[in-house]
Amino acid sequence: MYYHDVARSLAQLLPTDTRRWTSPSGVILVLVNLIPLGGVLLLAWDVFPVVLLYWLENVIVGVFNVARILWARPNDLGRWLAKLFMIPFFIFHYGMFTLIHGVFVFAIFGGDLSGGEFISVRVVRSALIEYGIVYAAIALFASHGFSFFWNYIWMGEYRRAELGKLMQQPYSRVVVLHITVIGGGFLVMAAGSPMLGLLLLVVLKTGVDLRAHLKERKKFGPETYTRLKQALDQGSAHGSASA
Repeated sequence: MYYHDVARSLAQLLPTDTRRWTSPSGVILVLVNLIPLGGVLLLAWDVFPVVLLYWLENVIVGVFNVARILWARPNDLGRWLAKLFMIPFFIFHYGMFTLIHGVFVFAIFGGDLSGGEFISVRVVRSALIEYGIVYAAIALFASHGFSFFWNYIWMGEYRRAELGKLMQQPYSRVVVLHITVIGGGFLVMAAGSPMLGLLLLVVLKTGVDLRAHLKERKKFGPETYTRLKQALDQGSAHGSASA
């Protein structure tokens, strides 16, 4: 009886509408986005570490999007053939797109941090260490990793994912975030990096990020939670009848 009660409780906790931000991945997304807020309030972060962290998140998005493409409808042989072309193309195209974004971030907000060296893994690693945001970057990676395994794998979004949509999906998010972060960073710098401006930047980015996350859930998994609840309810009912 205990296990059936747990299943029933789990079913009650799962939201029936994946657009709600109160899903586990939505809550984690908001909590992780509060880290820059704490950095601004408690650690006196200026605009560069905040913008650098947001740029690095775009890199993380690309990494997990490759994983999504790779895992999409794995039983379909025809899609595996398409992936042989799509994955290298996405890595190159999105990689160049993100690299150019990173060059802007370092050139505009990083000052002489790169020492005249072209942006590289070494330059980025040094910046993360110097500004003390390594753990914040790890938290961002963990947040996107949780969303991948919770929504895409465990909730079964990979069964309905379309390769064309997966290829396009990160670009709209990154473009909006690019405009938000770069534009907001310019405003903060123009005002002398006041705390209020940085706080507004963090809040604005969090809102944009959450909206994109919920839109993705609506696109790829609108029925997943409902079906899972039904399965848990049926298992619970069957267990009760057996008892």
